Amino acid sequence: MLRLGAIIVGALALAGPARAEAPRVKVESGVLIGTATDRAEIFRNVPYAAAPVGDLRWAPPKRPLAWSGERDASKNGTSCPQKMNPDGTPNEGSANGPTSEDCLQLNVFAPKGAKKAPVMVWIHGGSHKTGAGWIYDGQNFARDGVILVAINYRLGPLGYFAHPALTKAAGKEPVGNYGLMDQIAALEWVQRNIAAFGGDPKNVTVFGESAGGASTLAILTTSKAKGLFSKAIVQSGGGWSAPKTLADKEGEGAAIATKLGLGGAQTSAAQLRDIPVDRLIAEASPGEYGPFVDGRLLKETPAQAFAAGRETDAPLIIGANSGEDSLLGRKLADPAGMAATIPAETRAAYADAAAKGDEALVRAAFGDRYMVAPARWLAGEAADGKPAWLYHFSYVGSRFRPFGVTTAAHAAEIQYVFEYWGRRTPESMVADDDRAMARLMHGCWVAFARTGAPTCDITWPAYDPATDQLVEFGPQSGVRSAFRKPQLDAQEKAALPSLALSAN
Repeated sequence: MLRLGAIIVGALALAGPARAEAPRVKVESGVLIGTATDRAEIFRNVPYAAAPVGDLRWAPPKRPLAWSGERDASKNGTSCPQKMNPDGTPNEGSANGPTSEDCLQLNVFAPKGAKKAPVMVWIHGGSHKTGAGWIYDGQNFARDGVILVAINYRLGPLGYFAHPALTKAAGKEPVGNYGLMDQIAALEWVQRNIAAFGGDPKNVTVFGESAGGASTLAILTTSKAKGLFSKAIVQSGGGWSAPKTLADKEGEGAAIATKLGLGGAQTSAAQLRDIPVDRLIAEASPGEYGPFVDGRLLKETPAQAFAAGRETDAPLIIGANSGEDSLLGRKLADPAGMAATIPAETRAAYADAAAKGDEALVRAAFGDRYMVAPARWLAGEAADGKPAWLYHFSYVGSRFRPFGVTTAAHAAEIQYVFEYWGRRTPESMVADDDRAMARLMHGCWVAFARTGAPTCDITWPAYDPATDQLVEFGPQSGVRSAFRKPQLDAQEKAALPSLALSAN
């Protein structure tokens, strides 16, 4: 007996500590079996809509099909179709691995035993053409009492595509903005199901970066999304785009049909839906994609809605980074030509940058024109309703400083918001001051999700155009007044006439 007992004890020792029981949640479509860590209960590859294939390609999303038994929710799902790197490394949107049109799924990171926990729904970036929700790890949000939901949505020519045949086939249904429709469907799924994970459907923050930030602005603009969230955060989401209409997109769609060897504008909806997805992605991905004014789901641009006071009135955090010009690449092909397109009056506000040459001028003006100035303007337009908080992120990670990097690249703030170093930053390269910045920024986002105000370890006044104050997250974080005012004023004066605001 003693010998048998010793054998049993030894076997248990070899097996290691007992594993926590896999978490189990019942949602509207069936039972999910996830995984647990010391920080979160995690449910991956959860369908929030039916597969958009066959007749559902280029159609509004439908509710997910029910399944019988228990669904394994321990592994990530596939990314939506997009161009991937042939060598298997992450692409520009940090995605790699398999893709499938059956991709409308999300991941949930929930605190164990959560009850009416605040919820944050993350919309990833990637120029509306690349990326995936599964890339982002939300365990530290769950650790701090917040449920994080990260979603996929249709991208590129599958997500933002119009054609006369599809418009005719749609009848009165929305057309073209399928990626935005997916995001709204995910928010609807959250309303119906998040209580099963311990979440509060009345306390939902929608947030995103780059294309995800632009999507968040569109969500603030459409009446279809009202009631699905209570707060919003826009990270480097732009907001100053000239209106593009359904007719514009139909023309682009007809040109794509011609490029694919079909009948241009005369191509049928069935012919379009028969295009192999790999060919569609390979040949139609070049070009600009994203939310546009289709007249049904989106009846105006975010800028038009904010200018007229028609956006959803919700507490808002909005901001941009000091190195948004990283989107231009490491070297400009024609800096002189690009500099020549900057209006003389705007150029005058950038005398210091211009003195360093055309490339320095273009880079300084680019970041302000497309990200920094729109964020300030949108915060000002929102300030007469629920409060808005404006930020500027200029912190440069310790691993980049030895190489002479002095500005925070586009998307650099994400790892600090998530307090998670992602798939490209080894823990060995993370210094104490990096961790301190992550604790600060993550804490502000968590506080906002909980209470609707970023009451965190920094004084952050709500934005008021009269005082023009923001918080800079940088080497010396703090409140700044009249931040880059001459440059941003010049950009505003030049850009606003192109946004068709007078029509509203």
